[in-house]
Amino acid sequence: MNKNLINTLPDRKEKSLFTLVENRSSYSFDVCELNLFETHQTAHNVDLVFNDFVLTSMLSGRKIMKLDSTPAFEYLPGESVILPPGEHMHIDFPDAEMDTPTRCIALTISQDVIKNTVNRLAEYHPKADGWGEWEINLASLHLNNTQELADTIDRIIRITKSEQGKVKDIMVQLTLQEMLIRLMQTQARSLFESSHSLWSNQNPLAAAIQYMKQNLRGKISLDEVAKIACMSRTSFFQKFKETMGETPSQYMLKERIKLAQRDLESSDKNITEVCFSSGFENLSHFIRAFKQEVGCTPKSYQQNN
Repeated sequence: MNKNLINTLPDRKEKSLFTLVENRSSYSFDVCELNLFETHQTAHNVDLVFNDFVLTSMLSGRKIMKLDSTPAFEYLPGESVILPPGEHMHIDFPDAEMDTPTRCIALTISQDVIKNTVNRLAEYHPKADGWGEWEINLASLHLNNTQELADTIDRIIRITKSEQGKVKDIMVQLTLQEMLIRLMQTQARSLFESSHSLWSNQNPLAAAIQYMKQNLRGKISLDEVAKIACMSRTSFFQKFKETMGETPSQYMLKERIKLAQRDLESSDKNITEVCFSSGFENLSHFIRAFKQEVGCTPKSYQQNN
């Protein structure tokens, strides 16, 4: 179960559709434009391009995306794709039908908002030495939504549907700034997840993440993790949350649940064994945390996988 899904705008009625392929509804604001694209029939190699930076997120259905800069990839609900201005998309819709359309939003964003948000973060909340800079990394364009990123996109959609007048533009602008921060945090998580072992000898954050990952099955001292990151415990907690969007404790909890999921899928351990072998010290806490994060109990997960 993927919790990181985005609520949708109302379906267009069949009679109001201008086209059955990439039918577009647009909502314009001072700093961005929200577009809803709906495709109601199978289609292949549909071209689409935006003149501004764009964040797209899948709402329902499935696409096969082909970009000039990457091989083709499957694009599913719970995922987002960011693209620079002028990037050409070539899209297949293998499953779209009238009753089950493929639906996606595209949020085009003013470069001024991006620049001002990044500059403000760099000035008032610089990252720790060796942890990199605040930036939107266009090399990391296809990503799984975190709950925090999905929530901010969802709020922009809700504001679009419910608010009126000039206050709508102000609320969208403020939420858009938060969304950009969540996007950068999501990219940082993805980057360090894939590269922590390569960077651990030269990047203090990567070294700290590697240490946590290697010791998930046992007791981890956060004082020791902070020491590996060459920081005080307080500074480490603050900078880790700013960079990754969650505290070290939240990060370890989620990583232990991922570890438990793998154990439940690939072994015949019972729930209690999985609990303690995944670094949890209390069975009821494990079951509660697992259900909150995954959406079902460990037992149900094991039976279904």
